[in-house]
Amino acid sequence: MNRLVIVSNRVPMPSAGTQAGGLAVALDGLMEKRGGLWFGWSGAVMPADAGRAAMVEHRDLVDYATIDLTQEEHDRYYNAFSNGVLWPLLHTMPELMQYDRRDARVYREVNARLAVALLPLLRPSDLIWVHDYHLMPLPSALRARGVRNPIGFFLHIPFCAPDVLAAAPEMTELVRDLLAADLIGFQTDNDVANFAAAAQMLAGAVRGPGNSLFFAGRRVRLGVFPVEIEARSFARTAIEMTASPAVRRLRRSLDGQRLILGVERLDPTKGLLQRLAGLRRLLEKRQDWCGHVTTVQIAATSRKGVDSYRALRAALDREAGALNADLGEPDWQPLRMVVHGVDRATVAGYMRQARVGMVTPLRDGMNLVAKEFVAAQDPADPGVLVLSRFAGAARQLEAALLVNPHDPDAMADALDGALRMGLEERQARWRALWAVIEHRSPLVWGRSFVAALLRTAALHDGQSAAGACCRPPANARALRHGCRWSGSGRKWNRQCWPRW
Repeated sequence: MNRLVIVSNRVPMPSAGTQAGGLAVALDGLMEKRGGLWFGWSGAVMPADAGRAAMVEHRDLVDYATIDLTQEEHDRYYNAFSNGVLWPLLHTMPELMQYDRRDARVYREVNARLAVALLPLLRPSDLIWVHDYHLMPLPSALRARGVRNPIGFFLHIPFCAPDVLAAAPEMTELVRDLLAADLIGFQTDNDVANFAAAAQMLAGAVRGPGNSLFFAGRRVRLGVFPVEIEARSFARTAIEMTASPAVRRLRRSLDGQRLILGVERLDPTKGLLQRLAGLRRLLEKRQDWCGHVTTVQIAATSRKGVDSYRALRAALDREAGALNADLGEPDWQPLRMVVHGVDRATVAGYMRQARVGMVTPLRDGMNLVAKEFVAAQDPADPGVLVLSRFAGAARQLEAALLVNPHDPDAMADALDGALRMGLEERQARWRALWAVIEHRSPLVWGRSFVAALLRTAALHDGQSAAGACCRPPANARALRHGCRWSGSGRKWNRQCWPRW
C-alpha cells in the first residue's frame, strides 16, 4: 500500500495534545487506520538563525514531522497573507483584505521552505495530499524540485468567483501553482465551477471532459468531496454529556426557557453581527418570546493578530451589550456571549438541549457544526436547524430552515418558526437530515479522496505510457514512466501500470 503523506499548515502533535481544528477531526481517523506521514508547521516560533530541518515524532502508524516558523514568517505568512488576504478573499469578502507584496513574498518563501524540508522525507511510492489555503503554492514548489509523486490538494474553505479573485494581485500565480497538482478537491460543485472559471480566465487553462482541465501539457482533475463527521459517535457523546455537570448547570439556568444555540470561532465570515440583528428583530417583532427564550452564543476568539478579527470582537461586544441593555430585564437576558473555547464534548451536550441551532455564516466551505447539531439531537424531541443558504452544508442539509443571513427579518421569521414548530414536523425534518449524515464519516471521505487520487495518477500513467516515452529500453525489464518492458531483440512486450 502506498504511504499517505498529509501536508497541512498545523500538525496535531500527539505529544502536545494539540488539535488542528476541523482538519484534524477530518483526518485523524484516516491516518490512524492507514498510517503515513503528517507534515507541516509545529505551531512554534523560532529564532531567525535556528536550524530548519524537520523534527520527526513517531506514534503508532504515523510519523509527525514539523518545522518551526520565525516571527516574521508567522506574522506575514500566517497572519497577514493566509488569514488577512486569502481567507477573506476566498470567502468573497475582499473588502476585509489587506494586501502587501512583502506578505505575499514571505508566504511563497515559507511554502518553498516547506517543500525543501519535505523532500528528504519522501519515498518514490508516496501519495501526497496537501491541505488548504495556507499551502496553495506547494504543489508547484514540489514539482519544481523534481517531485513526480501523485499530488492531491483539498481546499476546506470556499473558492470565490474569478472577478472577486482578481482583486488580489497574487491570485493568477496561485491558481497556476495549484494546477501542478493531479487532483484538486473542493467542498461543493459551486467551488469547482468557480475554480475552473478562474483557471481558464486567469491562467489560460482549457476545460476538458467532465471536471478536468488541461494546463501546461497536463490533465488536472477537479472533484467535489464534502467533508463529513462521525455522526453516530457524536450522537453518543451528546447522550453521555447530558448528565455532565456543565450541561446540568446550563439546564438549571434555563429554568424552562427554550434555548437558541450558536457555536463557532469569532470570525468575520460567521455572520455573528448579522445573527444578533436577527435575534433583536425576533424579540422586537415577537415580544411574547421575551423571558421565554435565551440565546447562548459561543464564539471562541481567534487570530488576534489580524486587524479585522480585533475589530469584530469590539463590535460584537458593543452589540451584545446593547441587545441585553435594550431588551433584557432584571431577571432575564436574551443573550449569553462566551468568547472562549468550550470543549467539543460539552458542546455536544449543549446541542442536545437546544430547541434551535443557529448556523448562519455569510459564507462557509462546509460548516461541520451544522452536521454536529443534527447528530446531537434526541430523535424523540429534536431541535430545529436554522442554516445559512451560503454554507456548503446547505447543499446537503436541505431539510433545515434555510435563511439569508443578510436579512434580519428573514432570520427572525425562521427563528420564530423554529421555536413554534410542532413535534411531528421537527421529527420529520430531523429524520431527513439524519439520513444525509448517518452513513458518512471522515474516514470514508478521506478514503474517497485517496482513491480518486490513485485513479487520477493511474490515468496519467496510462496517457504517458501510450506516448513516445514508451519506446523499448536499451536493457530488459527497465522501468520507464510506469511501463515495464520485457523480452529481447525484436520481441518486446509492454505492460503499462500505475507506478505509484
